[in-house]
Amino acid sequence: MPAICVDLSIKARWIVPMTARNRVLEDHVLVVHDGRIVDLIASKDAALRYLASVTLERPQHVLMPGLVNAHTHAALSPLRGFTERLFSNSQLRPESVRDGIQISIAQMLKSGITCFADHHFYPDTTARVAAEQGMRAVIGMPIAEFSTPWARNVDEYLTKALNVHDEYKGHPLISTAFAPFGAPTVPFSAPTVEDATFRRIVTFANELDAPILIKLHESSAEVTDSLARYGVRPIERLQALGLLTPALNAIHMVHVSPSDIDLAVRSGISVTLCPESNLKLGNGLPPVALIVASGLTIAVGSDAAAASSGQDIWMGTRLMALLSRTNSDAISSASPWDVLRIATRGGAAALGLENEIGSLEIGKWADLCCMDLSEPATQPVYDPVTQLVFSGGRDLVTDVWVAGRHLLVERNFSRLDWPSLAARSDTWAAILKAEG
Repeated sequence: MPAICVDLSIKARWIVPMTARNRVLEDHVLVVHDGRIVDLIASKDAALRYLASVTLERPQHVLMPGLVNAHTHAALSPLRGFTERLFSNSQLRPESVRDGIQISIAQMLKSGITCFADHHFYPDTTARVAAEQGMRAVIGMPIAEFSTPWARNVDEYLTKALNVHDEYKGHPLISTAFAPFGAPTVPFSAPTVEDATFRRIVTFANELDAPILIKLHESSAEVTDSLARYGVRPIERLQALGLLTPALNAIHMVHVSPSDIDLAVRSGISVTLCPESNLKLGNGLPPVALIVASGLTIAVGSDAAAASSGQDIWMGTRLMALLSRTNSDAISSASPWDVLRIATRGGAAALGLENEIGSLEIGKWADLCCMDLSEPATQPVYDPVTQLVFSGGRDLVTDVWVAGRHLLVERNFSRLDWPSLAARSDTWAAILKAEG
């Protein structure tokens, strides 16, 4: 039988497909054609069956699904390392948005992230830049009761959101979600969105089969405010309005009670935890052990650059691994493999992409991350998954592919012009510092 011609084959020392608990393959090859995975096969058989246009070997590396950053504010990268008070976006210059998104994409690629979900006021620009750079993105379409550079009122937000959705419908890399947004005076609180607006969002989301991304129970003040205004906790209010369905991804979930978690489980929503951001902003930590033990679909996010160490979810993943062990009942369900699953398959499932990405399976997009475990921090390697979770990080990432396109090649960008982008980043930093 003649060999089958394919685009790419990658042989790594370890392949972690994230398809079954603790499954790690050695001496195997991942085969890619037309951007999708076509086989995961023993090396001796791959040489006979496939003829690849490009053949790569990564002899000290682990090949795994790309990470999914399920909550970002990509345009805010120019504020990284400045001051948290700017998190309200009050000093973000519209002309810096494109550069900010590119900086975030650069940070994510360097961290092994192949897909991100964004929550900001420039969804059209974010979608355009992500598509240009070959990055997979779920674009949150902001809906708010206040005026921003994106829209003046709810009607305009919804009209523009639907336009963005229509423009990228069927796009191989870009999908959309509704993203209700909090008032500028309470940027760390739940969305101050009227009941009527929430009902309109639910109607459109059902019609379009679109996810809803919403910050929920992030601060204690949010819970207190909801009880004062509506007489119920935030998650209970959303239930009454019809938002608690599997289409909803609740971000943060810090100040939650066991009854809140039980309601989340019964409704089938997913949860995105951002523990690094929660700590930096002083909002406390989510009850990770209880949430992990609940069986909820869980993802991990970085939040904005000013609220974390950047668009990197390795720290957040490690924190979840450690925090999950504060409850002895949760230890068995929060192994390193389970925590890595949260950062890959969990993120894909939370964003409605579980059939397309998140694991290395035939037919799924080849969204891949390759990490070098020969570094001192990860030696010796008894179990590559344990080393990734407890000793891994962005410094180990060597290669990243999205839909089979090699966007990070042995630690170098193949599309992004980083020297030029870094120079512009310095310019924005100088402007922001001068404005104080």
